[in-house]
Amino acid sequence: MSGMLYLCATPIGNLEDITLRTLKLLREVDWIAAEDTRHSRILLEHYQIRTPLTSYHEHNKYEKAQLLVEKLLAGEKGALVTDAGTPAISDPGEELVRQCLEAGVPVTSLPGACACITALTVSGLPTRRFCFEGFLPADKKERRQVLEGLRQEARTILLYEAPHRLVRTLGELQEALGDRRLTVCRELTKLHEEIWQATLAQAAERFQAEPPRGEFVLVLEGRSARELSEEKARQWEGMSLAEHLAYYQEQGMEKKEAMKQMARDRGCTRREIYQGLLEE
Repeated sequence: MSGMLYLCATPIGNLEDITLRTLKLLREVDWIAAEDTRHSRILLEHYQIRTPLTSYHEHNKYEKAQLLVEKLLAGEKGALVTDAGTPAISDPGEELVRQCLEAGVPVTSLPGACACITALTVSGLPTRRFCFEGFLPADKKERRQVLEGLRQEARTILLYEAPHRLVRTLGELQEALGDRRLTVCRELTKLHEEIWQATLAQAAERFQAEPPRGEFVLVLEGRSARELSEEKARQWEGMSLAEHLAYYQEQGMEKKEAMKQMARDRGCTRREIYQGLLEE
């Protein structure tokens, strides 16, 4: 019988933000895999937990995951923790989870603190629909592609950023998305926690003059339905009605259905589309 991997959420700042279930589990497992053992040891010593620690991080995640899976297959029970928050969210833990599931090792998650959800709830921006991007890619081409995709995003957007990259990221977001509303969440749950509502331009100006400190979660408003509709309508302005109709018919759409879609695209009635086609 295989053991079990437990994903244990740990505090994102305040050491008291940990569940009783997680504390009990961390005492009972055979080992704890931690992103930074020095960092995790502070938490464990605070709660007098003596379970052995082993390192599991971005630079050893593939090879170390194989070794940990072997231990789990042998019947051991292990816990995975990250430096702060929920494992496998913008974190190498996703690789260990993948390998466990492929090997038939059961995985369960002990819920708790998560920086992106904490930031979303205090942002004052819409919470019903949101997308989480984590850290933007370091690769320039991939980064541009992600930013271009976010330009059309109607949902609230959440990003993580480190202080030394914050100014650059704010500038790129403003260039790609325009001057959106923004909530800057800094040092969540810690002594110097700050929740600041602004715009991208205001945030860029502030942190150019004031070197940023601490870890940041950026919560950005998505594009409004009106903006998306207006942009979509402008897309067809340079195209004649006949060209617009041909565009859809070439995709296999029947003329009647194509005219309905044209009316939606241009914000008018199907009768106006029909009359316009006759006059062209």
